[in-house]
Amino acid sequence: MPDNSSESAPSPFASLILGGGCFWCTEAAYRMVPGVIEVVSGYAGGEGPPNYEAVCSGTTGHAEVVRVDFDPSVVTPAALLDLFWKIHDPTTLNRQGADVGTQYRSTIMVTDDDQRAEAEASLERAKSEWGDRIETEISDFEKFHVAEDYHQRYYERNPEAGFCQMVIRPKLDKVQQQLANH
Repeated sequence: MPDNSSESAPSPFASLILGGGCFWCTEAAYRMVPGVIEVVSGYAGGEGPPNYEAVCSGTTGHAEVVRVDFDPSVVTPAALLDLFWKIHDPTTLNRQGADVGTQYRSTIMVTDDDQRAEAEASLERAKSEWGDRIETEISDFEKFHVAEDYHQRYYERNPEAGFCQMVIRPKLDKVQQQLANH
């Protein structure tokens, strides 16, 4: 007899919500990682339904984040979190380079106690490089809002743009080096 229940099988994939400044940079970096299924740019951590202009005003409390969907049988949460510390500067409060404001804060938003433990362990490992200067917040995840279409796969669609060449490309070179070393 067929099972007509509405419950679906658990997904074999997992997700992390990470904010490392501009989501264009973070998205492009994680797209390079084997085992990452999808990376979606969005907003989280604030009030109300956001849009880019409102988030950039700094009045919503949202951060630019990415949702990294991955296959944990290929890449571990620990490996993805360890990469997080390499692709942005976690020591600057509410700032990444020329981007300033709470929307550019360094954040790991966790969905459960296991993710919190993974994030805290990763933070401890990152202290070997960054010391006690880390300003990254680890907070409870509440809701992810997908960013506007023109933000998705931004680097992939605009590789010759000035921002992509000057800011994103050097980060991708670092990611490529990190991946080659592991």
